[in-house]
Parts: sequence; C-alpha cells; structure tokens
Amino acid sequence: MTARIYPRLRVLRPSTCVSGWLAGIIVKGYGFGVVGNIIVGIVGAFIGSYLFPSLGLWDLPGLPGAILSATLGAVILLFVIGLIRRVA
Repeated sequence: MTARIYPRLRVLRPSTCVSGWLAGIIVKGYGFGVVGNIIVGIVGAFIGSYLFPSLGLWDLPGLPGAILSATLGAVILLFVIGLIRRVA
C-alpha cells in the first residue's frame, strides 16, 4: 500500500494547494482558507492516489495526473464532510 502512494508524494507539493482550491470551487460552500485548502489537498491526494489505482480506473503520471487525482480525492473528502455535517 505504501509503495503505491509514495511515488505521488514527490509531485504532491505543488498539487496540494491547487487541488484543495479546485475542490473548494467544485463543491460550493467549502472554503477553508489557504491552510485548510492545503490540508484538504493533502488528504485528497492520499485518497485519490490510493482509491483510483485500487479500483483500476487510472494512474496518470506527472503533475497533471497528481492534480486530477488529488482534486477528485478532495472532492470526495468534501462530499463526505458535507454528509457528516448534514447528519450531525
């Protein structure tokens, strides 16, 4: 499991801010500020880099693949947070 996630960590630095910001735009109402977007991007990158290759969907190389994977992972994270907020 760690071997799959580790290669993405090299490309994760610039993509975390971008992916957290993009996810905040895609999922309306979830602006967490700069630090919050970075955290959402990091968690989203871990979700995306593990979930999508595990499901056999894709594993895009390079920075565009890392941004796309991290953004979709962050969108999933924000969707789950939204569901938890509605229930609570």
